[in-house]
Amino acid sequence: MSKISVSEMQNFFDREFPQSGTMGEITHLGTNFAQMKLIVDNTHLRPGGTVSGPAMMALADVTLYAAILNEIGLVALAVTTNLNINFLRKPQANCPIIAKATLIKLGRSLAVGEVAIYSEGSEDMVAHATLTYSIPPKR
Repeated sequence: MSKISVSEMQNFFDREFPQSGTMGEITHLGTNFAQMKLIVDNTHLRPGGTVSGPAMMALADVTLYAAILNEIGLVALAVTTNLNINFLRKPQANCPIIAKATLIKLGRSLAVGEVAIYSEGSEDMVAHATLTYSIPPKR
């Protein structure tokens, strides 16, 4: 069950992080889970016609951020402290990519999660990321 609606989360991103529009759109929020979709265009491609690593890293980062905020509330100051990504296969350049984030552990000061990235319509993972976030103390 989502604590925050997709539109509330998207409005928060648009307001607090105007650059987030280039990183994809939220398609689903659930308990310890978020899913985003990035419509791939020429700005996301690298030479050779594949989706760039930085585009996939940004998508992974913002998708887990959405999963965390769905649990702790709309806290702009939660920040990434670690991101590790494995690129597994070449994503389809003419196809949106989908990121599915799962929150593994949510503590008082740290959150850990993983993100699986796929080309839309494929079950083959193109990248897998693990991330840690620092959560600001409650006031």
